[in-house]
Amino acid sequence: MSGGFDPLVPREIDRWSEVPLDVDLRDGEVAVALEDAKILAPPTDPARWPAWREALGTWRDGVLARHPDLGARYARPEAAWASRCFAVAQVWLWDELFFDADAQAFAPARFLADARERLGGLDGVVLWHAYPVIGIDDRNQWDFYDVPGLAEAAAELRAAGVAVFVDYNPWDTGTRRSPGTDAQELAATIRRLGADGVFLDTLRKADPELVATLEAARPGIALEGESKLATERIADHATSWAQWFADSPVPGVLRAHWLERRHLQHHVRRWNRDHAEELTSAWLNGVGVMVWEVVFGVWVGWNARDAATLRRMLPVQRALADVLHEGRWTPLADLGPDAPGEGLFASLYEREDLRLWTIASRSDVDRVLTLPADAPGAWVALHDGVTLTREVDGGSLNPEGSGAAAPGLEVRVPARSIAAVVHLPPGSERDLAPLLAELAEPPAGSPEPAFPHRRAHRIGVARTTGAPSAPHVVVDAGEHVLTVRHRQRETGMYDGAPYVEEWKPLPPRLHDSRTLERTCTLTAPVAVAAREVSEAEFDAFVAATGYAPAVAHRFRGERRGDDAPVTGVNLADARAYAAWRGGRLPTEDEWQLAAVLPGFERRAPAVWSWTESEHTDGRTRFVMLKGGSDHVSEGSDWYTDGGVRPPEFALKLLLPGLGVERSPSIGFRVCWDLPDDGRSAS
Repeated sequence: MSGGFDPLVPREIDRWSEVPLDVDLRDGEVAVALEDAKILAPPTDPARWPAWREALGTWRDGVLARHPDLGARYARPEAAWASRCFAVAQVWLWDELFFDADAQAFAPARFLADARERLGGLDGVVLWHAYPVIGIDDRNQWDFYDVPGLAEAAAELRAAGVAVFVDYNPWDTGTRRSPGTDAQELAATIRRLGADGVFLDTLRKADPELVATLEAARPGIALEGESKLATERIADHATSWAQWFADSPVPGVLRAHWLERRHLQHHVRRWNRDHAEELTSAWLNGVGVMVWEVVFGVWVGWNARDAATLRRMLPVQRALADVLHEGRWTPLADLGPDAPGEGLFASLYEREDLRLWTIASRSDVDRVLTLPADAPGAWVALHDGVTLTREVDGGSLNPEGSGAAAPGLEVRVPARSIAAVVHLPPGSERDLAPLLAELAEPPAGSPEPAFPHRRAHRIGVARTTGAPSAPHVVVDAGEHVLTVRHRQRETGMYDGAPYVEEWKPLPPRLHDSRTLERTCTLTAPVAVAAREVSEAEFDAFVAATGYAPAVAHRFRGERRGDDAPVTGVNLADARAYAAWRGGRLPTEDEWQLAAVLPGFERRAPAVWSWTESEHTDGRTRFVMLKGGSDHVSEGSDWYTDGGVRPPEFALKLLLPGLGVERSPSIGFRVCWDLPDDGRSAS
């Protein structure tokens, strides 16, 4: 907590807006002010909910009179897909579930299979490609889309029925400039990857020129901003994030979705380990969620309870999307006098052939709700597999296949989760069989809400047997205490999320300088090369061995002279050279200890050094870089660290693949393990 700001408490701009019931909301200052709301809150007294619903309807009529064209794009056939894109995942291209690091190939089928099993499947994927790696050199955001096999991976996603969103970074102004404008480059990327939508990173909305250019590239494209969307822009932005939206004590209505039901919002709180509030709000509002389990290289996986909730939600939303979008919507529908006190709330959606109750629980225990089945037809509690029928002539209500009378439909609502009830009136031709089959095996009980931890571990380093073959410095065996400095970015450092359950990380906690201590124990002395491997030395290796990388993308690149440090090499290239010299790469700790010894030098230009401090948590690989580089990308705090750095500074670099990790700003040096009692002259 800094300067009175508590990151665990919603800020004023995150909070819901009260809807006054004592003024005419069709027009006027109050009505216009409500157009800036995130969530429209109801009164806490259920007796006032009918008046609240009436006020919301009056207000919406006034807004639509002021903005008559809000719904025009949603009727276009090529744009209709976005209204059904309920579950979208934000995916780092190099997530080890999406990318097979060993095979150096994308694995979208594996990623989608995991999502189907745990979460109920995905309707869209945001391909997150550049941040937080961008800035390591002069490559711009479009260069980071230059990835072998990416177009094929995007095509595989789309063939599986999953929409593809690309990421646009408007803050990228300090890297190399492309020949075209951002709009032109983004349009070209959309065409090349066959993308369906664009995530507008850091933007709430795109300017009209950008909208027009992207619409020409892909008619019906969905643009999705990070936070609340201005009312007038609902007309040309089919989707938006409900990020950092704090719901009211009694669940409220999402303002943008209330105004245009086909505008699909995605609830998301990226650092949460508990997603019950977003899920229940999305369920009551008939909107979607953003699944984001690897947040800028940090594991924030969904717990079993929330995953089960999403598995309950998605089949209903997909099968009954027309009801959610076109049916008459009654927020906070009456569930009986006891329901609010038990933390149970519902929305009712009605069409001629079907009524749907979406029921949400804010209770910490399972509840059983009795819903009066007060009309002829079939009544179905979707997640309990209970079907009741009532005779058209007004006979008694009975469980199907039994003769026992039943006063109503009992619905089990799991703690902090959801349930659904459908009523099909006599004569309805709607076929619920496929939906009932999909929901035939509901999760038993209340699944575990505990956070599924993943700890990163360093990939092991094999000892070397060769003698040092270059000038070097010797780091003594024993225990060493090191001071490590780093910039606190959203990537975190060694393990654990840096902003657990926070609403929004803000400076000075975000991007500030941090210091920590590490203890390093060397069982034997280590000889660390006095200088980085040069271009000429790497040339000799290639000539002697015929070395060619498995993936040649970006290999070597720009040459700066024989004595310059070799760059354009990745970890595999560097390891191959080190092994040829009988050595290996130093760990970050060995590099830091060597860097303060007499004789340790840096070649020019200065470049970061690869180290053998490669880590994985099974979803993200990262490596610690040391030394800093002459290159600095300026103009945004979102760029990765640049500049020459003191030995104690460490940079956590998320590790791309397919050669994208090769950079003109990264080189390496070699080290050798010495005998326990041996010291080699430098």
